[in-house]
This record gives sequence, structure tokens and C-alpha cells, in this order.
Amino acid sequence: MRIRVFSAPKVPAVFFMFWVVKLLTTGIGETASDFLGTISIPLAAVIGVGGFFTALYLQLKANTYHPVRYWATVLGVALFGTMIADGPHVALGTPYWFDSIVYLVLLCGLLTWWRRSEGTISVHSITTARRERFYWGVVLLTFGLGTAVGDATAIDFGLGFTWSILLFAVLIVVPLGLWKLGLNVTVAFWASYVLTRPLGASVADWLGKGTHEGGVGWGLGPVTGIGLLLFAVFVAYLTVTHSDIDHAAVHARESAAGEPDAVLDSAS
Repeated sequence: MRIRVFSAPKVPAVFFMFWVVKLLTTGIGETASDFLGTISIPLAAVIGVGGFFTALYLQLKANTYHPVRYWATVLGVALFGTMIADGPHVALGTPYWFDSIVYLVLLCGLLTWWRRSEGTISVHSITTARRERFYWGVVLLTFGLGTAVGDATAIDFGLGFTWSILLFAVLIVVPLGLWKLGLNVTVAFWASYVLTRPLGASVADWLGKGTHEGGVGWGLGPVTGIGLLLFAVFVAYLTVTHSDIDHAAVHARESAAGEPDAVLDSAS
């Protein structure tokens, strides 16, 4: 079986701006999904599903990392992931805590499959097309899980948006602390990645929802618009500065391979 191999990882380096933009996408996905739903459910479905698959197709087709293409895909996943997370609750009436358990089982199952297939689930190892497919499958499930967990705390457990924000703001630094104490860095990364979703979504809901719902009352449309503007500014900054490129990884790959974007044979 022939496998596409990339000259460098097709994901950005994980540093401060990575988490900032990731949090923005979670908030935008939450409020945009709700806002589009108030306008037209079919329109929301077309934008959410169509945008996700279009962005993912372009990302998977490319052989190199580019900030606009990558983060557009993450934004598409955020919007689509919100919809699939809300789907079981709306269609089947299942509580969000139950949906959270289902998504957690699915996520653990996919991570286990990825680990057994590739020997690693590190984001620094996304240098083949097969690993990238695993990566985006996991990313999609993290959005589904994070959305369900956030809704479970705010709605099922009655914490509301403010207490949910405080809860997830504390929880998201726990993996960092555990990593300092010896937790595997990849495990710490994926734990934090999941928690960005309920944190960002809780903040966005708090800003966008009306005061009668426990929010500030800015409105879903304005909050979505502000989020998109900040998202565009930050992604443009990354595109111009190239500050999210792991130059050490690129150099190591080029030195080891000797040539870019190869296609290798594999029996697996």
C-alpha cells in the first residue's frame, strides 16, 4: 500500500498562539451554530456540513502545512462538531452527560486504534496522509466530547455559564501541572485539547446569550462576528510571521529524508 509522506508535520507548532486561536474556534463554532439555527436550520446544515467537508478536503489534499487552510479546517470542525454533539440530544432526547460518555468511549477507541496502527498519537508525527486522517478524526471527536461536556455542566448539572467558565478554566491547567510532574506530554496535550472546547464555548455562550439565560446579552450574531474578526487577524499574523512553524522538525525531516513529499511503499 502506497502512503503519502510529507516533508514536515501538517500541523502548527504548539505554543501560546495555538491555544489562543483554538479557543477562538470553539467559541465561534458554538455561537455560529446557534445563530445560524435561529435564521434557518437548512442553511445552518449547508454551511456546517458543506464548510466542514470542503475545508477538510482541501486540507487533506495538500502536502504542506498552511495556517489559513489548517485553521479554516479547525473552524469547520468546530461548527460541524457542535452540530453532531447537539444532534443526539435534540433528536433522541439523551442527556448531555450520557452523550459525553459516548463521545469519550469513541475518542478513546480511535486514539487506541491510531496508537496501535502508527505507534504514536503525537501531533508532531503528522507526517503521513494516514496519520493525518487519524488526527482529524480525533479532532472531530474532541469537539463533540467537549461540546457535550460543556452542555452537561451548564444544563444537566445546573452550573450555568459563569460557573462552567470557572470550572473549565481551572481544569484546563491541570494537564499542564500533571505534565510538570511527569505526565506524558501527548496525553497532557489531548486532555487540554478536549477542555478548550467547553471553556471557549462557555465563554462565547456567556457573552452571547440573553440575561434571562444567564448571559451578558451581547447577542449570538455580534459575538460570532467579533470572534471571526479576531480569528482572521490572528491567522493572518501567523501566515505573515510563520511563527507557528516548527523549524526544528522541518530541518530534521529534510535531513532524514533528503527530499520533500515522498510516496513510500508500505505493507500495512
